[in-house]
Amino acid sequence: MNQDKLRIAGQELSSRFFIGTGLFPSPYIQQEAIKASGAEVLTFAIRRVNLGQVEDDSILQHVHGEGYRYLPNTSGASTAEEAVRIARLARASGLSDWVKVEISANERTLLPDPVETLKATEILVKEGFTVLPYTSDDPILCKRLEEAGAAAVMPGAAPIGTGLGILNPYHIGLIVEEANVPIIVDAGLGTVSDVAQAMELGVSGVLMNTPVAKAKDPVRMAEAMKLAIEAGRMAYLAGRIDKKKYASASSGYDSLKLK
Repeated sequence: MNQDKLRIAGQELSSRFFIGTGLFPSPYIQQEAIKASGAEVLTFAIRRVNLGQVEDDSILQHVHGEGYRYLPNTSGASTAEEAVRIARLARASGLSDWVKVEISANERTLLPDPVETLKATEILVKEGFTVLPYTSDDPILCKRLEEAGAAAVMPGAAPIGTGLGILNPYHIGLIVEEANVPIIVDAGLGTVSDVAQAMELGVSGVLMNTPVAKAKDPVRMAEAMKLAIEAGRMAYLAGRIDKKKYASASSGYDSLKLK
């Protein structure tokens, strides 16, 4: 497993856990949960960061200089134009040239806008960004985003913050089957069983914030999620048995007959 690395845009990652930095009850718990998660990539909304003084920003000051890779997101954007402008500001501030494109036109569902997401991805890829778009669990759209140059594609399991788990595992499986870039499940997960299921479907990693930050014990939940990701990945690589309609004795029925 030590050799089972995740590679995105030429960068090698040991952890398959991408974690958000918001919603934690205190900066201390945030920092401890991030450590417990083992995550190397941190995501946050660019609009909530003071781009003039990143090192003093309340969201990032406790993790600044710790060697994490930042994945700023364009949360709050409702058009491709807005998302592109936000991403450019983040890169100009020296934050990162990695960006999670997140565009939603509906404040109630927060579901990603597929047309605007694809448009923003095409523009930002041409400008040299490493783009990881958050999108719906539509296999065709995920393929189009890959073809547009996305370094990884991030389909949601369910609407953001709902904790409903993977609503359509069949689609996630199809997306993985067709992909030539990493697939990172993003949004809607609730607990370790959801995470393990995602990894067993063959996704390359998981991004989450709410399930950890809003848990009764965020630090313990962060570690639990880390272990679920590792176990699910190991199970996927090991290969599960085929499902059968009828029982079959593990010791062999004939060997149990009296002589």
